[in-house]
Amino acid sequence: MKPIFTMIMVAFISWQATAQDLPNAISYFDKPVPKKADKEFQFLAYFYNQAVSSNFYPTNDFLKGQIIGRLFGQNTTTTSDTVSTFYFEQRLLPFFIYQPKLFDGRVILRSSFEIDWTWGDVAYGTGGNFGSAVSSDQVNIQTQNVELEILPGARWAINLGLQRMFDSPFNPYRTFFDKMTYTGYRLAYWGTDGVGISIRKDWDFAQLKASYFQLYENNVQEKDDVVMYELMYSRFLTPKLHVGVSSHYVNDRANGEGGPSILGQGLNATLNDYNGTFRFRGLGNYMADIGWLGAFFHWNEDQMLDHWLVSGFVNYNFGNVREQQDNGDFDKAVTLGGLAANLRTVYRYGQTANDHVSIDLIYSTGDDNGIADGKYSGVVTGNTWGSPASIFISSGAYILFPHGNVVNRFNAAVTDLSNIGYGLFGGTVNFSRDLIPHRLTGKVGLAHALSNVAPRNGGKTIGTEFNGKLSYAFGPFMNLELHGAYMTLGDFYDSSQVIPEDTEGRPINPWTAFMVFKWLMF
Repeated sequence: MKPIFTMIMVAFISWQATAQDLPNAISYFDKPVPKKADKEFQFLAYFYNQAVSSNFYPTNDFLKGQIIGRLFGQNTTTTSDTVSTFYFEQRLLPFFIYQPKLFDGRVILRSSFEIDWTWGDVAYGTGGNFGSAVSSDQVNIQTQNVELEILPGARWAINLGLQRMFDSPFNPYRTFFDKMTYTGYRLAYWGTDGVGISIRKDWDFAQLKASYFQLYENNVQEKDDVVMYELMYSRFLTPKLHVGVSSHYVNDRANGEGGPSILGQGLNATLNDYNGTFRFRGLGNYMADIGWLGAFFHWNEDQMLDHWLVSGFVNYNFGNVREQQDNGDFDKAVTLGGLAANLRTVYRYGQTANDHVSIDLIYSTGDDNGIADGKYSGVVTGNTWGSPASIFISSGAYILFPHGNVVNRFNAAVTDLSNIGYGLFGGTVNFSRDLIPHRLTGKVGLAHALSNVAPRNGGKTIGTEFNGKLSYAFGPFMNLELHGAYMTLGDFYDSSQVIPEDTEGRPINPWTAFMVFKWLMF
């Protein structure tokens, strides 16, 4: 008993000695825990550097900067069995964010820019995608976004200005980019930047987005603009099941005015030949009203609640095109009706998100006679107006379908869901594993695609691709990666409608290999 009595006495004496400090202590612990110092200004950046070797390249000497579009299209990209490329590319995407305390964090200004070049290209000049030759001194910064986000009330957000134009239900400024490429329509319809206004409302289990975008203004005194309206609603029906519906509408009165460089934009523009979309050849001055109605779903979209992840979408485009007649009136010339669908399944067999097997299927309708019968039954995407405006880059393919690891050269066999109007049925199978958890990742993949309509003197098999990747993470969002891919071309490329007329026989099979260092810094 004596030790216990002694401990009680010591505790009592200590309490008496400190009792006068208790009020101060109590008042101290009653104070709220101070928050981390609020920063009005933030800087983020994405640095990307890669060494590339491949056997495809443009044959036009003027195309040394940014090269976008379909292999063997009007961008003059072709393959060779005697010549291969080797070059370095570099990209920096700086983000500047200003959130003044004066407005209690309810107004945020964001701006992002892009600086791209191929090592050693040019110097002492002006223009994007250039500027790393000896002495440098190039004016080459490109504006990506300058937008204002206003938070007027609980879970309301208004984005105003040049901003992300993504076909996913999530806010692109509060969501990792990878998630945007796997949700909604996966940027296959709209995945670019545009000027306009977006209004968002978030609930505990639902999201609503309404947007207006001005794609092209042209002459301010004339009704020769291209505008797009968007409405999207999604909801979590269960903790795992997320479903959504959407509508998009494009009012095109520009008749091809505006657009990237001299290519123009719109249904009858040369831009379609570059982007791998369907070109409405023979269409004169026109007015177009085009709509899209779609639905999508995600099961366990973050791969956190189950071993299985399943997602998909279906989207139908419709509308009409009116062509100007000799008397000046616009009469209906072409009606539209095309469907695209996607289904992706992932099984996570290991402890990390990289321990998985995935199957990704894509389908789109095609048209066997173009607009000769007054109807186009293929798919229309944002690539009809931008370059590129639609980027289906998350399939796991590198050559058959486009891949996101690019700086100045965004090329693939199928760069648009329409497959130049012939339609598409294809997919990918990918096996990924963390050889060292969260440190070293390996991946092998297979991709195959068929055209739903065979071009004249050609077949339906587009080709088969084999690819692989090895990635090492030095730390959070800093990776060194080695990629490679090889594609065997099918009888689709026996047709002179899909390859340059001066090409003798089927083109050489394309291949590529590149090593990448990338760092997303906060």
